[in-house]
Amino acid sequence: MASPEQDLAPLLDKDGVRLTVDDALATVTLTNAAKRNAQSPAMWRALAEAGRMLPGSVRVVVLRGEGKSFSAGLDRQMFTPEGIPGEPTFTGLARRDDAELDATIAGYQEGFTWWRRNDIVSIAAVQGHAIGAGFQLALACDLRVVADDVQFAMRETALGIVPDLTGTHPLVGLVGYARALEICVTGRFVQAEEAVASGLANLAVPTTELDGAVRDLAFALVAAPRDAVVETKALLRGALDRDYDAQRAAERAAQSRRLRDLAGLGE
Repeated sequence: MASPEQDLAPLLDKDGVRLTVDDALATVTLTNAAKRNAQSPAMWRALAEAGRMLPGSVRVVVLRGEGKSFSAGLDRQMFTPEGIPGEPTFTGLARRDDAELDATIAGYQEGFTWWRRNDIVSIAAVQGHAIGAGFQLALACDLRVVADDVQFAMRETALGIVPDLTGTHPLVGLVGYARALEICVTGRFVQAEEAVASGLANLAVPTTELDGAVRDLAFALVAAPRDAVVETKALLRGALDRDYDAQRAAERAAQSRRLRDLAGLGE
């Protein structure tokens, strides 16, 4: 885990996404800094591919963006009549039947869904703008460490659409319904201090310290026994969907598995 990312041969490097792996740590980097890491369907497909390519040795995945912005959201070319070459335009999507349109959006979401898998812990390192799809990509991760210049914003509603890249569930879970509604409908910026206070971010640091803070957190996560982390993450992720007694039962079942495993009696 000690080698700098730039010294590692990428397992994937296309469509604005680079994946490198160093033992238990994987890094997914958005590499289109010239366009502030604007997102497109091709990028979403590459993000999904990165998730499928993760070796079994990986325990922590860091998501970062090159340049001054984590991601400024959708590529504005998607909003033009001609759209992005090779991709459906918004008008073209609207003309598809219900099943086809649903399947297309579900395909886009695949780049955002794997970050919460129980076998990994994902950390978004967020600096500068994280707008719309960029905000939702940061929300796809388990943890967020932000630079003091961070500016989160959900701008979809102002464009006449809705956040549909898996961001609404974690947003409500982190900040509650009322604040999530206000953030989405007004499209306002949420900066570092509020992000930490509201639960959107775990930690805010000066921009120059962002990489070091994320690296320290990643090492701390890897230090804990893997199976215990997997069980703990599964317990916490499921807690909101269970009532108190069901959560108690889930704790007992998880602990029973851990005790038997530590005693060499696991399956």
